[in-house]
Amino acid sequence: MSGDPLLAWRDQFPILASTTYMISHSLGAMPATVPGAVAEYARQWGERGIRAWEEGWWTMPLTIGDKIARIIGAPPGSVVMQPNVSIAQWMILSCFDWSQRRNRLVSEEMNFPTNLYNFHELTAAGARLHLVPSPDGITIPTEAMLDAIDEETLLVCLSHVLFRSSYQQDLAAITRRAHEVGAMVVADIYQSAGTVPLNVTALRVDFATGGSVKWLCGGPGAGYLYVRPDLVPQLRPKLTGWAAHERPFAFAPGPIVHAPDMARFFHGTPAIPALFAAAPGYDIVHEVGVAQIREKSVRQTQRLIALADEAGLAVRSPREPEQRGGVVVLDVPDGAAVTARVAEQNILVDYRPNAGIRIAPHFYTSDDELDYTIQALRQLMA
Repeated sequence: MSGDPLLAWRDQFPILASTTYMISHSLGAMPATVPGAVAEYARQWGERGIRAWEEGWWTMPLTIGDKIARIIGAPPGSVVMQPNVSIAQWMILSCFDWSQRRNRLVSEEMNFPTNLYNFHELTAAGARLHLVPSPDGITIPTEAMLDAIDEETLLVCLSHVLFRSSYQQDLAAITRRAHEVGAMVVADIYQSAGTVPLNVTALRVDFATGGSVKWLCGGPGAGYLYVRPDLVPQLRPKLTGWAAHERPFAFAPGPIVHAPDMARFFHGTPAIPALFAAAPGYDIVHEVGVAQIREKSVRQTQRLIALADEAGLAVRSPREPEQRGGVVVLDVPDGAAVTARVAEQNILVDYRPNAGIRIAPHFYTSDDELDYTIQALRQLMA
């Protein structure tokens, strides 16, 4: 443990002093600097009042988006903050005409429910939804995804890392195939950004959505949307609002004239407090470095799998590091009850139906905490 340089960051996360925090895939630990950031928001509101809008608040969806951009390999000005992924996904979907022949939407059946709900609702507008099944409840075969993408596919909407199993899809291969037939790719990177290195520019991904709640340690209310810069001028989101107008403070009536840049993906008044709260986590993740985080994550998730095997706990995540995100899922009988029991010992994990108990070490996790968590599960099972 003393040889782990990333443990130097533990003091920056107050909850770690009293809790074995193995749930960063669900809600990352809060940085110690967040209260000061939120206090700065309150100070600006209190002292500057409405002047705060022109002194920085109005452009925060883009300036804070730039902090996300440097983590996911996007150029400045290509990421705009959103309240959550549901809004970000629907904003993308609303840009397209689903009544044409090219109206197929390909996804995987293990995508996150909020995305699937949006996709199913889109069928009323003419979309033909194709969901690639999982043969084992853990993986989605890449070949099956590639075979599903044809010349009538408009969008391929996939989770980079599946929330139920932590299976990591081959985003590069899927994007290449989509572009070969003229389709576009929407990558949900919620479960990967901050723990799995990715470069949306190099991958040529068309869109990416995610949020701050998990590995980015940014808290709720700070989702984000990336759009490939060359696509921006040709997209007209139907989910819109006054803030997306090219001259919002003209308060012009009639149809919207969209802003020429990523501001066209604004809508209503931005959630300024959430953006203040989110920034400290982004700064820490950037400073630590996703490559270093990934190296430690691979080592610790591999150790968790070995400990689970030794304890006789069934593993429901890929064993190959290149196919696994930052989570190890264990199929434990009465998983919901066991999760509640270990929480009584200040060990925080979570349970998802049709998956199991999800355990997620992050860069601030010690190896001793891995042992302690598996030992507690083993004792409860005994």
